[in-house]
Amino acid sequence: MKTKKKISEQPLLTISLGLISCALTAIYFKWSQTGKLFVPETILVFAVMLVAGIIMAFLAWRMMKYFSNKSSHQLVKQMIPAVILFYVAWYIVSNMAITIGDFIWFLIKGYDVSNFITYMFTVENVFINPDLPKFLLLFTIIFFYILWRKSILREQKLREENLIFQNQTLKDQINPHFLFNSLNTLSSLINTQTEIAELFINRLSSIYRYILENSPKDKVSLQSELTFINDYLFLYKIRDEDKIQLIIDVKDADKYEILPVSLQLLIENAIKHNIATRENPLIIFINLKDQFVVVKNNLQKMATPLKSTKTGLKNLGERVRFMTGKELVIEETKDDYSVKVPLIL
Repeated sequence: MKTKKKISEQPLLTISLGLISCALTAIYFKWSQTGKLFVPETILVFAVMLVAGIIMAFLAWRMMKYFSNKSSHQLVKQMIPAVILFYVAWYIVSNMAITIGDFIWFLIKGYDVSNFITYMFTVENVFINPDLPKFLLLFTIIFFYILWRKSILREQKLREENLIFQNQTLKDQINPHFLFNSLNTLSSLINTQTEIAELFINRLSSIYRYILENSPKDKVSLQSELTFINDYLFLYKIRDEDKIQLIIDVKDADKYEILPVSLQLLIENAIKHNIATRENPLIIFINLKDQFVVVKNNLQKMATPLKSTKTGLKNLGERVRFMTGKELVIEETKDDYSVKVPLIL
């Protein structure tokens, strides 16, 4: 009940502060022009400020929502053009609102409309109002402070999620089932195929080395991630022979970067949730398309699907959104399942 009360009180507080700000601004404007604390025109100015404030509050909210998901690097690149565009919109909207409001006031009072333009420039100073930069500066300070606070909180949350992701990744790999299967395969290879056993050990050590070294990083080269994937699938191919096939069609992979251990999660999900046999192998494709790495597999769902919390995909989606500003794209048809991971540009 307390949470609901807080949620319902927040919009009320915002509306109250907005009304108070419009009222104080209207009083200040007319006081600076007439020297009187309150005149009848103050009501009109309040109405004009309220309309302009609602429009600009909506634009500010949209900007805040857009930039709240951006990283610090993205904020630096996009903030200045966005703020300039906002200022231009604010200038146009505020002047239009004031002009329309004053014109209505002219009609109500029965003033000579032919003097309206002169009045706007000499009395209102609407288009060259010296007080406008003060309000723009105040807005800029508040706006940047809020974004800065949001950015700090998001980065702190991301660090916590990264630690959880790293620990979960290690737990997923270094678990009894995985080790048992790998060691069991290795044991049989040592007695029958010594050379392949040595290769199996090298690939197994490469997998753990890659996870330990790269899980804490924000990004790695796509080439190193694909090499890691090849090593990872090698273990499955040795154990399951031709049940799983990997097809990689990526050119110039060293020119691109991606989140570390992201593709492994998708391949592990494909193996976990699909049936793979020699007659009907699980085929996994990896390619590039429109600044995305696409991981796609044919659907061969189990008769009794495994229960999944989808925590891994959710965490990966959050990390992708923070690092790239884009979404993880998941597509499923009756024949195949694909996930598109944005490249880090």
